Amino acid sequence: MKAARARDVFARLRQAYPDARCALDHRNAFELLCATILSAQCTDVRVNLVTPALFATYPDAFTLARAKPAELEQIIRSAGFFRSKAKSLIGMAQALVADHAGEVPRTMEELRALPGVGRKTANVILGNAYGINEGVTVDTHVARLSALLRFTRDTDPVKIEQALMPLFPQEDWAMLSHLLISHGRQVCIARRPRCGECVIADLCPSATS
Repeated sequence: MKAARARDVFARLRQAYPDARCALDHRNAFELLCATILSAQCTDVRVNLVTPALFATYPDAFTLARAKPAELEQIIRSAGFFRSKAKSLIGMAQALVADHAGEVPRTMEELRALPGVGRKTANVILGNAYGINEGVTVDTHVARLSALLRFTRDTDPVKIEQALMPLFPQEDWAMLSHLLISHGRQVCIARRPRCGECVIADLCPSATS
């Protein structure tokens, strides 16, 4: 049964990566939201190099909402797509100030109404800043490993998420993403998967050894 295999996969990965967590450095929900917006088409390592200066200059939604685009763009330039990301960051902050007294909301609907925030970003905030397991964060690693493990044949992130959610207890949804990401980065590497070192190789239909 796929559900039983999924439980075994989770248990083994949990043991293999006991320190799995969100790789974006943050101290609160606002910082995590900014970092997640910056992480689009950018590595977490690069984002973590950019955010100290960002948060020192704009420590909250009120300061970020008043940011001058050119100044913000200069700070986040190395994260790529800096103009569109600056626009999203300022728009997000202005919406927080106007609609939420500067606080990051705690519901999927309210988060997704913010500029630059889709379901993936909302899942990151809810699961990691607030401990609310509303869904599964599907990034490239989660999508790739879900296909290799034959948990789903879908390629659309929302459909992948919908396929994963019934296979795992709701309280594990946020951690599931961290575990699959950790495994995708360290062992199940896209171009050179190390199946011989994989703790779930016998549970993976795509394993080569």
